[in-house]
Parts: sequence; C-alpha cells; structure tokens
Amino acid sequence: MQIAIPLFDDLTALDAIGPYEVLSRLPGAEVVFVGADARPYVSDNGMLRMHADATLDAVPAPDIVCVPGGVGVRRELDGPIVPWVRAAHASSTWTTSVCTGSLLLGAAGVLNGLRATSHWLSLERLRDYGASPTSERVVEQGGVITAAGVSSGIDMALVLVGRIAGDEVAQAIQLSIEYDPQPPYDAGSPEKAPVAAVELVRAAVAERERRASARVTA
Repeated sequence: MQIAIPLFDDLTALDAIGPYEVLSRLPGAEVVFVGADARPYVSDNGMLRMHADATLDAVPAPDIVCVPGGVGVRRELDGPIVPWVRAAHASSTWTTSVCTGSLLLGAAGVLNGLRATSHWLSLERLRDYGASPTSERVVEQGGVITAAGVSSGIDMALVLVGRIAGDEVAQAIQLSIEYDPQPPYDAGSPEKAPVAAVELVRAAVAERERRASARVTA
C-alpha cells in the first residue's frame, strides 16, 4: 500500500509528520514523500527542512494521498501539486488533506459538492471550490477525508487506519505513539480561545506569509 505525502516550500511540518507517524505504522504501508523535485523543502517557520525522495511524476497512482497545508499553499494553487492530486485521485482509494491542504484538494476538483474542513482561518475559502465548510475536526466523505488545522492530521490518520485495518490496529498505533492529549489550556479553537490569542495567531500567520513571500522574491 503506497501512501504519498507531497511536500512544498512553506508547508507546516506537523501537517505531514503527524500523519506520517501514524500511517508509517500501518501494516504493509510504504510512505513516500514526493515533490515537484526530489530535494529538501523548507517549512513555514523557515528552519525545518523535509526531503522529498521522489518526484510527483515518479509516483502517479498512490493508494493513499495525504496533502499537508501551510502558508505555501497559496503559491501551490498554481503549481504542479494540483494536477498531480487530480490525476492521483482518479485511482486512489483514499484522498486526504490536513489543514489548508484541503484548498489544494479543492483546486483539484476533489471537494466539489462535499462537506470539508480546513484550518479555521481558511475555512470559508472552501466555498470557492464548491465545498460546504464545516468546523468538524475530521470529515469523511466516501474516499475523501479532510482534517482541520495541523494537529488534527493525527486524528485523521487514526480514522484512516481504522477504516483500513480495523479499530484494534488503530488503537494499537495510538498507544504506540502515546497519543493521549491532555492540553494545559482549553484554547484549541477560535470559539474557546481568548480574543488576544486569536489575534496573536492571525498576526503570526500573516508574518509567516510575509516571510514566505520574501523567500520567493529574494
């Protein structure tokens, strides 16, 4: 079972690594990081680099597609990942996304007429692609699964493992990574977080977008 995770510059690292940590433990799974070029890609904090071992063209028909998000998504909407997702979805068993990766699914035509989720800052943008946005953490629509922001990719991957290998295997993987969230704050959604925290996030994302644009023009 081949699982492809596309990389691009200014992606959010946990969007890719969270599902990887779960799906790489799925019996019979082969996880491959792919990119327009086989090279390192910088995360949206400008520090961490993740390496694509294969090009998109070399992995045209994976069984599972898992598309991460990040501030680089805006640039990738006009890049090679969108047509690759469109073609891969035609034969994939599961096409999935984390965070704003759902916008790339939308641009590929995958979400038209479906309910879907994304990071709360980008949720309404799903309407541009014919999707019905929902703030649910994980949304499963047939063979398409979208996850909300960043950490929800772990939840999505566990849901996916449960569908493929059963609840016991999914529970064993959850235990193996000791995924037992007990956050010290109840601020994981804009509805629950203090207004000041929401504004800090908006400012931080804007700054990451600014830095991403500067890297492209440099």
